[in-house]
Amino acid sequence: MLLFLFCFPMSMAGAAPATTIESYDVIVFGSEIQGMLLAQEARTLGLNVLVLDPRSRPGGELIQGQMFFLDDVNDNRKNSLVQGEIKHLFDGYKAGTIRKADEFQQYYDRIAKGIPLKSSIVIESVNISANNGMKSLKTLTYRDKAGVRHTVQAKYWVENSDFSGLTGKLGEKRIPGMESLYNSKKPDYMAATYMLNFKKVNWSKLHQAILEDYPLTHVRAKYGPNTYVDWHFATGFSNLTQNFATNDPQLRLRGLNAVYQRDGQVIINALLIYNVDPSNPALIKSALRKGRAQAPQILAFLRKNIPGFSNAELNGYPEYLYIRDYNRYQTKYVLDYPDLTSGKMFWDNVSIGGYSIDLQGTSAIPTGIGFGKPNRYGIPLRSFELRSYDNVLVIGKNIGATIKAYGSARIMPTNALAAQTIGIILGRERNKQLDELTESDFKRIHSYLKKDYHIVLK
Repeated sequence: MLLFLFCFPMSMAGAAPATTIESYDVIVFGSEIQGMLLAQEARTLGLNVLVLDPRSRPGGELIQGQMFFLDDVNDNRKNSLVQGEIKHLFDGYKAGTIRKADEFQQYYDRIAKGIPLKSSIVIESVNISANNGMKSLKTLTYRDKAGVRHTVQAKYWVENSDFSGLTGKLGEKRIPGMESLYNSKKPDYMAATYMLNFKKVNWSKLHQAILEDYPLTHVRAKYGPNTYVDWHFATGFSNLTQNFATNDPQLRLRGLNAVYQRDGQVIINALLIYNVDPSNPALIKSALRKGRAQAPQILAFLRKNIPGFSNAELNGYPEYLYIRDYNRYQTKYVLDYPDLTSGKMFWDNVSIGGYSIDLQGTSAIPTGIGFGKPNRYGIPLRSFELRSYDNVLVIGKNIGATIKAYGSARIMPTNALAAQTIGIILGRERNKQLDELTESDFKRIHSYLKKDYHIVLK
């Protein structure tokens, strides 16, 4: 049930507040799948939840960005580390039943079902209080798509956008990004991807052509490192794609990550777009325009150079981009590279990672850089709690991690598990503040996560 409180909070931006304040247990900013998992768990457990989405349509990179090439996460014995609700998505993806846009949409809609969501909102101001060295976000005033002003308050706030739309207003210190790898002071970010859709692809011909070039050592000598094709997925071909010249220096065609969606349809993660600022709608529109303009030239190149693509056609265009990287802010514990390489486990683990440390290219480091494959490692709740605040959480790619650690922890199944786990904790530990939870509490929490949700965090 909503509570309506009459008050006049001080606004950081000086905007006149609404006369009523709508009160919630949890307000999530942004509609990326990770935050929706958190919101659904909290809602299922009886909390009053609201999603405020700055985008015109929900779904973020997964739905609007069509990021349908899903990266699996395994330990060094090849045991899958994908757990929780997101495992249903990955199981369907591997089985071939969740490959196309409408199938991903159905999965997302199931997760989002029943969650109140307001789209196209614009934050006008935030109201912050301080007590004993800690800050609290008290209220937020926003305009909805009709221009009506609202003021809301929450026990917890969750950053779930891909452009730090909420936390960027809270005065926390930014964690250095890609620029720290080459000692620059100017912020730098991994490239975004414009996903490429094709139809009338003869996947059997592609698969057979690669089999005929076996052994795998010969395939990779011919086509490039990491080249591999089976009945569902294809990767590599960088010896070919490096010969493709884009018509704009902001774009680069890297090696292919392709998934066969069935019925001759293929989607490819390969077209990088550098220097995309997801907080700037004009730059997003420009990047989308450039990606769409480049797609026909890439089609012609694939027809000529990749087996099975000789009769391929374009099959539509994404409405948004896959954003890998943007501003992230200091959390109570910033996950670091040695934590990954040592396989460190934390008393307040909310997720388990194990993906390769993969930092995609920037305009300064065009081909990207890798730092090896860690075994399983833990990620603590504290890496999702904004450092100076007692009630602000960061979810998904907003995780608090140094850039090397981020190269692994950024992967969706890893931070989706964390989001779901945090949603469960918010609901089941509602009588305590998160920063009051102790090691003893987490022994109990880890026990019921394993028993009731089949989530093992060690």
